[in-house]
Amino acid sequence: MAAKFATTSWSQVLTARDASGTEARQAMEALCNTYWSPLYAFVRHDGYTADEAGDLTQAYFAHLLGSDTLQGVDPESGRFRSYLLSSLKHFLSHEREKTRALKRGGATRTISLDTGAAESQYGHEPAGELTPEEIFERRWAITVVERAMVLLSEESAEAGGRDHFERLKTYLTGEEPHIPYREMAPKLQMTEGAVKTAVRRMRQRFGHLLRHVIAETVADPDEIDEEVRYLLTVIAPWEPRQA
Repeated sequence: MAAKFATTSWSQVLTARDASGTEARQAMEALCNTYWSPLYAFVRHDGYTADEAGDLTQAYFAHLLGSDTLQGVDPESGRFRSYLLSSLKHFLSHEREKTRALKRGGATRTISLDTGAAESQYGHEPAGELTPEEIFERRWAITVVERAMVLLSEESAEAGGRDHFERLKTYLTGEEPHIPYREMAPKLQMTEGAVKTAVRRMRQRFGHLLRHVIAETVADPDEIDEEVRYLLTVIAPWEPRQA
């Protein structure tokens, strides 16, 4: 099954930095547009209101994408998430007071940020139990898993299997499914064995896509397996609060 993978990766950003400033900024923007939510969650948990966190995140991206920041990036820094968090902390320490004074909408709109969705996601985090750094790591892990799920959904839709995916995706979460295989089978006009096989294949494909998404955020492919294990442990300890 062919996948419509994004072409941007952290290693490509590092390569493009040396080849073309414009290309590097475009690649960085593509990654930031996908992964800005963990940064928003960090700023939010650092004591800012939703409006302030939205403006701070926008101001950070304006700084990141409109400067020569990439020229100082060391390829040995490895993970994209580690680079972003370190860069954000440095930015906040120098720009906190100036950016806090921004009014809603006052920051330069470098990329489109859905702050409403980010605030809703933040509201489901166990914020009282975690540090800002831990909130960032958890939101990062969830974002990666969600991206892999979106890719799997798109593949299923292209193959004409949207309905099957929507009914079977609950089996991918690692939790006990609400409907036993034998009860799901008639709904899909399949045998119980066929449902089990379909779920097994979906899990295998989901794992492949998860590795692909993680590969976009590391400079060294050898880090992928370690990162998969780490992200799963970050997600596992807590269940999202109900809104």
